[in-house]
This record gives sequence, C-alpha cells and structure tokens, in this order.
Amino acid sequence: MKEKMKSRSYLASAFGCRCPRCREGKLFKNSVSFRFKKTMEMNKDCPVCGQATEIEVGFYYGTSYVSYALTVAISVATLVAWYVIIGMSTSDNRFFYWLGFNAVFLILLQPWLMRLSRSLWISWFVKYDPYWKEHKPEDVSERMNPDQANNW
Repeated sequence: MKEKMKSRSYLASAFGCRCPRCREGKLFKNSVSFRFKKTMEMNKDCPVCGQATEIEVGFYYGTSYVSYALTVAISVATLVAWYVIIGMSTSDNRFFYWLGFNAVFLILLQPWLMRLSRSLWISWFVKYDPYWKEHKPEDVSERMNPDQANNW
C-alpha cells in the first residue's frame, strides 16, 4: 500500500514559498531582501521533487493581479485598523497620515508580496501530490519536443 507523506498545509506551503507539488522544496534561491534581483531568483526546478517552476514562457505575468489583490486587502485592513485605533478625519490630516503610513508599509512589504504572489500563482496551477516520490514530475518543456530534438 502507498505510504502518504506527511507535509505542510496549503497555506503554510504557499506563505512559506514552498513547492506546491511536494510542499517541501524552496521555490526561491535566496531569502527575502531589498536586492530585488536576488530576492526574485527562483530555482529552475524544485530541489526536492524536481517540479519545474517555470511552467511556460510568461507564466508569472498573472502574479500582478495577485499582488494587486493582496495590496488592496492590506490597504483595507490598515485603513480599518487606523480608523478603529486612531480615528479618521480630513480636518486634522489623520487620513493623509494613514496614506503616508500605508504607502511606506506597502513599499517595505513589496519584496515579500512579490514572492508570495508567485508562490500563490504557481500553487493554483500545480497540484499537490502526496505520493510525489512515486511519480515523476510532468515534462513542461515547451520549447522543444524530445522526439523532434534529434531531427534538427
């Protein structure tokens, strides 16, 4: 009988930027920093299960929508928290202080939000496989069919 591997939950793997197939391997080569080039550098394949992280050319363009939704959700949350804790008024500029605070907060969160958006995006397209050790990852190379490679 197949033995099911114990793994992280969906949210833990997505927020931890782990491979959606095995939920163990790290999607990114480096930890979060403000050096965007290093922060966004992804492993070509999952170091644990071999799942490709670049599904197709331009695969991660959709992450802009995810990042936008996360940014709106965070902005609404900070607005509600600001309203409850400090209050809201335009006569004494409290609204404009929130705008400034929110802008700085989102800029500081940007490296993390970009990575989280990619992690969520790939997790919606790559299915979790609890028996990944027994299954080979799907071939996603779209550039060249292995059968045609010898004909060139």
